[in-house]
Amino acid sequence: MNGIGDRVLEHIRRVRHTTPQRDIAEEIGMTPDAFSRAVNGKRAFSSIELARLADLLDADIHWLITGQPDPNRLVVAARHRYDHETGHRDVPGRDADDRVLRDIALACRQAGLRRHAPALPGTPEGARAALGEDFVRPFAERLESRLGIDVVRVADLSTAYSFTLGGHRVIAVPAAGNWFRENWSMAHELGHLAQGHHDQELSRTEWDQREAAANAFAAGLLLPRDSLAAVDWNRLDAAGLADLVWRWGVSTDALARRLNALNGQLPPVVSEWAEQPTQRLLRRHWVAESGIDEIILRMDAAAQRRFPLTLQEAHLAGIESGALGKNTLAWMLGIDPDALDVDVPSVPETDVGDLAGALGL
Repeated sequence: MNGIGDRVLEHIRRVRHTTPQRDIAEEIGMTPDAFSRAVNGKRAFSSIELARLADLLDADIHWLITGQPDPNRLVVAARHRYDHETGHRDVPGRDADDRVLRDIALACRQAGLRRHAPALPGTPEGARAALGEDFVRPFAERLESRLGIDVVRVADLSTAYSFTLGGHRVIAVPAAGNWFRENWSMAHELGHLAQGHHDQELSRTEWDQREAAANAFAAGLLLPRDSLAAVDWNRLDAAGLADLVWRWGVSTDALARRLNALNGQLPPVVSEWAEQPTQRLLRRHWVAESGIDEIILRMDAAAQRRFPLTLQEAHLAGIESGALGKNTLAWMLGIDPDALDVDVPSVPETDVGDLAGALGL
């Protein structure tokens, strides 16, 4: 791919392969002849033509011009909603989520952190080994401490996302209180990050393939084949199933789909509970050894707004030095900036006469 025209044609083949070039030309205000000459290197695209083309094709204009991805462009992968009957994947809340994702990215940029990002394990087995035993309960903390992935939880997102920005890898999940969905979402987005799924120029078919791969990664991480094979499913009762669901941190539906995919059939107890709410199974058949309501504690934790402490500490240091304002840290904490009591450096008053003299007035 040597020239701008080559890259334009390549991107059209990826995302608008059924659209005639003359129609694309008309949509960006060019004649078909001018467009043809531009993509064939016989004339240059104007800056406005390239801008319109990038908007139309949802392309990275930096890449169109230079052949290199824009290092400052936010490129995300999302956990898509999947319709098992039609096979269709989509993210219906994406437009509203974009604003929140930009705010998260801004907080990372403002912090100026350049954290070391170790190579991620490329397989579910490697990820399990890196995360350590019983990682599901402190999943977010293990992702940060062992894999260098920042985890953000905010109520304004409709689904989970991941992105890379500078030295940061970030997973963002909705604060919805659904702990088993959150676990699957974090595992899914870890799959995107581990398998390098954050390219900027992908067709719908390629995205669908990567969504399937990330979901397979999540299944292998949370419900590994060996763990499932070690269970005597025919002798398992509802209490035993509830204990497995709790320890593995998954829903009854996810467990049923994984078993069906591996074995082509479901054990009787799983079939009975597959379409019922996971919380119903736990409430009726699982009792915490601690004597306290562990289910509520998990729900509460999954509903709490969360930003990494390193990010908050960097913002606090920036505020105290005068390099940053309070707004972003207040947003991370979910409070009004005026209510944020931090040590802000005082600004000395300037004498009006001195200021006029300095300005030569």
